[in-house]
Formats: sequence, structure tokens, C-alpha cells
Amino acid sequence: MIKLLAIGFLIGLTGAVVPGPMLFATIEASLRRGWIAGPLIVLGHAAVEVLICGVILLGFSIANDIVFDIVSLVGGGALIIFGMMMLRSSRNATFDVKTGITGSPVVAGALTSVSNPYFLVWWLTIGNSMVMDGLRIGVVAALLFIIGHWIADIVWYVSVSIISSRGGKLMSDHTYRTFLAGCGVFLLCFGAYYAAAIFM
Repeated sequence: MIKLLAIGFLIGLTGAVVPGPMLFATIEASLRRGWIAGPLIVLGHAAVEVLICGVILLGFSIANDIVFDIVSLVGGGALIIFGMMMLRSSRNATFDVKTGITGSPVVAGALTSVSNPYFLVWWLTIGNSMVMDGLRIGVVAALLFIIGHWIADIVWYVSVSIISSRGGKLMSDHTYRTFLAGCGVFLLCFGAYYAAAIFM
């Protein structure tokens, strides 16, 4: 149970820190509304994920062992691919605001999630396989993975919103790129282990 919570946090963190619409929306909204923008954006983001997890639960109810193996293999492969993508993006990642999203931070959190191909593919592959693996243990195990994922989102985006609202920067671009590269290596290693686990 604790392992799933930790895995949910670590994998969730690798997804949260990736430069994308939600990150830039958080920075922009925080400059306008203050630190509260971070939790509100995560709330909109989490609302979308609740719907996705409901669909995964439906799929779990009709899946068999072959489906589980396929989902695990695809999830492991996706982790490796995303790890490679993260290593590549770490070369020139920056915290500069590059979006013009306005209005409610909750709506911004939902819209930047569903409009981000990375988010949708992540849940179709990695998120799907991890939640289904948790469900094989029990509903509580699956919930712990999801909660760990949400804790990572809250920690990261609230940190971004607090520092952005004060006119500061969470970290230098060099440190941020190093952090992203480390996350990429973690995804590569965990993906290889996760995909190989179905043959053990």
C-alpha cells in the first residue's frame, strides 16, 4: 500500500514538472490572482482525472489476465518513451510564461488538461496500467496511487504558484533542466522494470 502511494507520488511528480499548458497557466494565474491559483488549477485538473479513473474502473470490471498483461506492457513502454521525451525536453526547458489563458483557474486547470495530448496519452497508458494494477490488489490500493499522484500535483503547482505570485522563480533554468533529466532517467528505469515484471 505504501509502495503504491510512493510510486503514485514519484510518477505523478514526473508528469507535473513537464513544461506544458498547465504549468504556464499556473504561473500566469498566480501573477494575477496570487498563490491560491495553484490549488484551484489542481482542482480543475483533478476533476478531469476523476472522470478518467471512472472509465478505467469500468474497463477493469470487464478485463481479463491477457488484457492486464497488455496494459502493463503498454504502460511500461509508455514510461520509457515519456522518459526519453523528458530527457529531450530537459535540454531547453524554461519557466517563461507562454500562454494567455484567462478566467477561472479551475476551468483553466481542466482545459489545459484535456487539451494536452501528453496528459491524455499518459492516462491511456501509464495511468491506466498503474490504476488497474492497484485495483487487482483492491480499491484502496488504487486510491492510494491516485492520491499519491494528486499529492505530487499539489506540492509542485502550489510551490510554483507561491513563488510566482511573489515575483520569484522556483529554480534556475539550469537546475530545472537537471531536475527534468533526473525525472527522465527515473521513468526510463521504472518503465523497463515495470514492463519486465509481467514476465517474472
